[in-house]
Amino acid sequence: MNPVLGVDYGRARIGLAISDELRMLAHPLETVAAGKDAIARIVDLVKQRKIDIVVVGIPKNMSGTLGAAAEEAQKFTEQLRAKVGCEVVTWDERLTTVAAERALRDAGKKTRETRGYVDQVAAQMILQAFLDREQCRDVTS
Repeated sequence: MNPVLGVDYGRARIGLAISDELRMLAHPLETVAAGKDAIARIVDLVKQRKIDIVVVGIPKNMSGTLGAAAEEAQKFTEQLRAKVGCEVVTWDERLTTVAAERALRDAGKKTRETRGYVDQVAAQMILQAFLDREQCRDVTS
């Protein structure tokens, strides 16, 4: 199997994570500056790493509705779909950035030190949740 790419979209930075080839574990990959070159970088990674699926986190409100950030992430997802040659799916990623910040803080990292890395960890959490669901589907099928 080819790996899966996880994306934590943000206005300033986009965190990326990648799965192993067995699609069991997600690993932080890199942080990309948001902007016109971000999609091109992701397209390059999809080609280089032979990615089959891209999972983009959508930050829904706690009520499940879509706010401004979720709408921006969905717009980004549509732009990405038009450029990459693989499946692009969305994933409800409520509070993953908060959880990533907490995990890094619990690991003894200072907020200033983790600014570029927290987005990768959030992408890792999005991707790991997706992979876990896929594993459950495979077991019950």
